[in-house]
Amino acid sequence: MEIGVPKETKDQEFRVGLSPSSVRVLCEKGHSVFVETGAGAGAGLQDEDYVQAGAKIVGSAKDAWDRELVVKVKEPLSPEYPFLQKEQLLFTYLHLAADRTLTEHLIDSGVSAIAYETVELPDKRLPLLTPMSIIAGRLAVQFGSRFLERQQGGRGVLLGGVPGVMPGKVVILGAGVVGTEAARMAVGMGAQVQILDINVERLAYLETLFGSRVQLLYSQPLQIESLVPDADLLIGAVLVLGRRAPVLVSRNLIGKMRPGSVIIDVAVDQGGCVETLRPTSHTHPTYVEEGVVHYGVPNMPGAVPWTATQALNNSTLPYVLKLANQGIKALDSEPVLASGLNVRNHQIVHPAVREVFPDLAAMS
Repeated sequence: MEIGVPKETKDQEFRVGLSPSSVRVLCEKGHSVFVETGAGAGAGLQDEDYVQAGAKIVGSAKDAWDRELVVKVKEPLSPEYPFLQKEQLLFTYLHLAADRTLTEHLIDSGVSAIAYETVELPDKRLPLLTPMSIIAGRLAVQFGSRFLERQQGGRGVLLGGVPGVMPGKVVILGAGVVGTEAARMAVGMGAQVQILDINVERLAYLETLFGSRVQLLYSQPLQIESLVPDADLLIGAVLVLGRRAPVLVSRNLIGKMRPGSVIIDVAVDQGGCVETLRPTSHTHPTYVEEGVVHYGVPNMPGAVPWTATQALNNSTLPYVLKLANQGIKALDSEPVLASGLNVRNHQIVHPAVREVFPDLAAMS
């Protein structure tokens, strides 16, 4: 099969869909891989690395897209919509619940679009979302600590504190992979950490990890309203598979936070769980609203592209191989991969996405 690897077009997105080591595995299985020139440069992966692995370097995005299977990292942006083709396989992160326009273009094109974030194992784990969630959770605290610095617009709080001075307070909404990794980093820095979630079993599990170092609390409106105003760093880590994240923090509540406090909403690519949060970019990552610094970059792991590309490929390669070997028929023999299918034959097929866009589902 011919596999295309375009250069990512999202702002400062330096990850790449396939690493040279993945390309080598695919080429040794008899497949042809076409990599857009410079696609891996931002992650420290040069064209020559891909050539040595067996890939062919192509000079334009169109040449990379004009293949049976296209492997990316982030969703296609508007300049890429014309490259979408009927009967083409697209394998990438999509997050369609927050992007009606992209959903419409995928339907119109006839492409078969499989989203990394909705590939689900029988035990409900998300194997292709997890590696980036780990990175995003850890970066949330790293970035939050930086934007709390006065020179970055923050209130000048050191999360770990010092002897004689209280450490900063970190409130995390959601105890999934992102929330757990954020807590791990925040605890390591010495911050006071509180995690809220509606899954009591998950909270019990986290107690075995953190003991008394983290306050593990059941998430309900009154609890959120009592904790958010005192947070130096608020991290949104809510995930509802295939759907928009629920808004848990209102504008009014944000207005009660101390000036210079920081919000990092990792759920922004699914709409965000904070009312005042809107998508930003690595070029312009923050803005101030209600006196609070807001960070809403939807491709956070793009800040560490070498690490993120390796981690993503470790998880995606087995599925890419199945698609390359069997084409669309891989979905019939591999239920886990089929669970990631969002759009096919001009129709929305993923149940959660159909619920988000019932009018598009009815038309498709």
